Amino acid sequence: MADLALDVIGLDAWYGESRVLRGLSFSASEGEIVALVGRNGVGKTTTLRSIMGLISKRSGSIRVFGQDVSKSRPEKVARKGVAFCPEERGIFSSLSVEENLLLPPIVAPGGLSSDEIYELFPSLAARRFNQGTKLSGGEQQMLAIGRTMRTGARLILLDEPTEGLAPVIVQQIAGAIRVLKERKQTVVLVEQNFAFVRHLADRFCLIEGGKVVDEVAAVDMRANASRIQQRLGI
Repeated sequence: MADLALDVIGLDAWYGESRVLRGLSFSASEGEIVALVGRNGVGKTTTLRSIMGLISKRSGSIRVFGQDVSKSRPEKVARKGVAFCPEERGIFSSLSVEENLLLPPIVAPGGLSSDEIYELFPSLAARRFNQGTKLSGGEQQMLAIGRTMRTGARLILLDEPTEGLAPVIVQQIAGAIRVLKERKQTVVLVEQNFAFVRHLADRFCLIEGGKVVDEVAAVDMRANASRIQQRLGI
C-alpha cells in the first residue's frame, strides 16, 4: 500500500463558538487525488484551512508524511511540503505575473520551473509582465495554481479551483492537476463541479455535517454515482 501523504483523524474545528467540523477523518496516499465533495457549508473549505494551520481553534490528529502538524502554524506546515491554493487566490495586484509566480519560496526540489508553468498556461506567458489587476479571473486562478506547482510541495490543497470559470480554462486546470498526478504529487481537492472532479479524482469523500459520511473509489463511481449525486443535490 502506498505511504500516506495525509492522515486526518477526529478533526474538530471552530469559528468562534460555532463548531464546523465534528470528528472528521480521511486520508490521502502519496500520488493520490482525493476530492472532498458536499453541499455548501458542510466544512470542506474549513477542512483544508485546518490542515494548513489557518484555523487556530481545532483539535484531533493531522499527520503530513508521517509528521504531526496538529498544532503547527501555517509556515511550519508549508515547510513540511504542503501548499494551499485558496478559493480567493491571493494574487498580489501590485505585482506582475512573474513576480507573483516567484514570490513563494521553494519548499522542496522537484517543482515545475517558470518555463514549464508558462508552457502549461500559455496565457500567463503572454502576460508575464502584466500586473495582477490586469488578469481575468481564470488567469488569476491559473497563476495561483502555477505558483503552488513551482514550490515543490508534495501535498497540494486546492479549494474550488474551477468556480465561475469558462470551460476552456477549466480544461487547462484539469490538465495541470493531471500533471501533478503524473509527478506523483498528492492533491486534496474541494470542488462543487462534480462533473469536473468525477474524471480526475481517485477517491471521493462525501462530507455532511462536518464529517465524512461516505467514501467512493473512482473505480466504483459508475455504480455509486446516482447515490452521490442525490446526496449532493445534483
